[in-house]
Amino acid sequence: MAKRTSKHRVTLIPGDGIGPEVVAAARAVLRAAEVPIDWEERLAGAAVFKKGVASGVLPETVASIRRTGMALKGPLETPVGFGEKSANVTLRKLFETYGNIRPVRELPGIRTPYSGRGIDFVVVRENVEDLYAGIEHMQTPDVAQALKIISRGGCERIVRLAFELARAEGRKTVHCATKANILKLTEGLFKRVFEEVSREYPEIRAEHMIVDNCAHQMVMRPEQFDVIVMTNMNGDILSDLASALIGGLGFAPSANLGDGAAIFEAVHGSAPQIAGKDIANPTALISSAALMLRRLGEMKAADAVQDALLVTLEDGRALTPDIAGEAGVGTKAFTAEVIRNLGRAPKSYPRREYKRLRAAQPAAPPLSVGARRLAGVDVFVESLAKPETLGPRVEAAVAGLPLRLAQISNRGAKVYPNALAAEAHPSDCLRLRFKASGRGGLAEAAVLELLARVGEVAPWMHVEKLPEFDGKPAYSKDQGED
Repeated sequence: MAKRTSKHRVTLIPGDGIGPEVVAAARAVLRAAEVPIDWEERLAGAAVFKKGVASGVLPETVASIRRTGMALKGPLETPVGFGEKSANVTLRKLFETYGNIRPVRELPGIRTPYSGRGIDFVVVRENVEDLYAGIEHMQTPDVAQALKIISRGGCERIVRLAFELARAEGRKTVHCATKANILKLTEGLFKRVFEEVSREYPEIRAEHMIVDNCAHQMVMRPEQFDVIVMTNMNGDILSDLASALIGGLGFAPSANLGDGAAIFEAVHGSAPQIAGKDIANPTALISSAALMLRRLGEMKAADAVQDALLVTLEDGRALTPDIAGEAGVGTKAFTAEVIRNLGRAPKSYPRREYKRLRAAQPAAPPLSVGARRLAGVDVFVESLAKPETLGPRVEAAVAGLPLRLAQISNRGAKVYPNALAAEAHPSDCLRLRFKASGRGGLAEAAVLELLARVGEVAPWMHVEKLPEFDGKPAYSKDQGED
């Protein structure tokens, strides 16, 4: 490849454990491919936690990524006993890398129960919302709560990214896997936005699938998939399952894409037990580096690096011990073999043409709502009283307010009055659902007075309003609720 004078600026984070070894391997391959990169090496992970930085990421590392907009990162460790947040999560949050891209493609020379099936798909995972927003509370000493945050804008940009990726890679189908049959508001919003956005990509078939069926189908017939887009936790779980189909996490590259920055990393961990022994497999990070080259517009170089890696696996002459066992070679020898194979193309691996991924269009503005009404309020209380005892006490306490106690529920099932879940296991966290008595809805002052009166019966710890938007309830019903 011809040398060029202009250089791409990329932040390089060596990482922990085997991180420096696999990062050095990827860097050596890119150097041999004559890709012009000006590396800015910065720290994150265990060494930073030990400095007393709770996030695990140094300010100068953040500044570097802001400047370069691009990072290649080794695996990071979150030590047990010190450090607070995961450094990986910190980086995703800081740079709003909302799209996690996980290619899943059968590799030559890597034998699995699925060899020969032609597995070739991409998992596109929303990366910053959902339960992984990490908003949790102990409602009582015995009951924990996590909030599942799904926004329309967050859904739209990840769905658009999935369709744009399908276009860039010449793929024909995008599946959306959700749990919308149960979580009709959160996962349901993801499904509805998928269906809306899909109309803008008429050449690509759009299919919805319940996520548990998707897991089943991924094991039974994985070759049916092209692109699968999912919410954060669903995507986290099923992307790991997908990696197992092609040999495991040691072969899984990934890209974390945002509007302003992109971070590329192997999916596997830091493997401290083999660090420094020159036996780590750098395949995943070299593949991640190839993904980075495509982001940089270095399409030919990306193909050359990926082809050299595939030829090395296909030939099988110099493979690391995790593949070849006792006959395996070290990380450095494997890397040298990849470099020797630059310029070659695999014989048994179908070529896929890649175009540069186009940036997804900005999310649409929030929906406008014509009419809003506060239909009621849910109040979560701590009480071990039986519902048939607690109910009348609460009803007496709120008498005279423009509302009524509609029901009490235990973990989403109605237990008062006329309890459907009469045999529900006792819980000290109960939800009192109050409904407005008049058509005008509840006023804020009535809610405040309600809380003061309920607090005289049982401690309350959490409140959720029950809105109606344009006459439609914007909250879920309990099992057994009319």
